Amino acid sequence: MPLFVFQGLDKPGGLELRKATRQSHLDWIASLNPRVKIGGPMMSDDGASPLGSMLVVEADTLDDAKTLFTQDPYALAGLWASTSVRPYNWLIRQ
Repeated sequence: MPLFVFQGLDKPGGLELRKATRQSHLDWIASLNPRVKIGGPMMSDDGASPLGSMLVVEADTLDDAKTLFTQDPYALAGLWASTSVRPYNWLIRQ
């Protein structure tokens, strides 16, 4: 199944919204297992604060991946200032 990478950047001041919806976001990711291959927060330059998220998931098509990411509780809560979804080719695994 093809892979797709999602990147979402938090809107300014989104940390409290991120904290408030984190558990439902993690539950949603768990519900997608084993389709989620890697994911986690993108951090500020000093590594202290999350400023976005990245996930690599399996989906049938780009449109399916885009639809999937609209169901993320972070998206439903309005956390994202911007998002992107692109096909991903995982070449290096260690």
